[in-house]
Amino acid sequence: MLGTAFRTGSPNWLDLGSPDTAAAAAFYGTVFGWEFVSAGPEAGGYGYFRLGGKTLAALGPLTEEGAHSAWMVHFQSPDMQATTEAVRAGGGTVRMEPMDVMGEGWLAQFTDPQGAQFASWQPGRTRGLEQASAENSLVWVELHVPDPAAAIGFYAGVFGWRYAEMETPGMTYRVLSIGEGNQEEGSFGGVAPQSDGADGGSSTAPRWVPYFHVTDVDATVSAVEGNGGAVVMPAADVPEVGRIAWASDPAGAVFALLKPDPRM
Repeated sequence: MLGTAFRTGSPNWLDLGSPDTAAAAAFYGTVFGWEFVSAGPEAGGYGYFRLGGKTLAALGPLTEEGAHSAWMVHFQSPDMQATTEAVRAGGGTVRMEPMDVMGEGWLAQFTDPQGAQFASWQPGRTRGLEQASAENSLVWVELHVPDPAAAIGFYAGVFGWRYAEMETPGMTYRVLSIGEGNQEEGSFGGVAPQSDGADGGSSTAPRWVPYFHVTDVDATVSAVEGNGGAVVMPAADVPEVGRIAWASDPAGAVFALLKPDPRM
């Protein structure tokens, strides 16, 4: 599972673009107990979701024309210019060229060849998220695309990721890990084939989905529905994984919930 000892290719930042940041802060504050803290007047409405004094994610207004509310997963880069070149060489698109974020680090935003959006963060003063895999924090990230094998080839070229195949009912799931150290210990996410059922309908575009660790998936789903969100995939037990559900916030941003199997 995810940690905060970030290395090349690790998910090291997560933020939400929303058309109504105040409403989003209120929703996630109720569902997960997060506190929203502004990054200051110079940050254009951007700020941090915190719990117990630790940053778990971030929130800001939508900045791209025609953009829809969504969670954006960022992956660590040791050299943002080289990462950008690797994205282009692999057939991806650069949506935002590398920029220095007030000395906190370097940021760039991309789209992979199948249309899934992601970002990369090269740490400066800000290393990344301060907590992961604890209750109500990011625990896993998952890519849903039509061609998982092609996607893995692209991201391996950008970040050096490895993968291991896991057979599940009806599909082959690819577990991703960073390119350094023990593969199992370095696992952080997976790739699943896009389908009409698991990712919310045939009109759904390829995307990365963040999973948040919760102690009671069903109670959290009820909190989502009670505060204007919706269920995308009902709660279900997945052998050797845990209990999961997919949901969306009132603005339509999709995220998932996971209570990990304690035996894993």
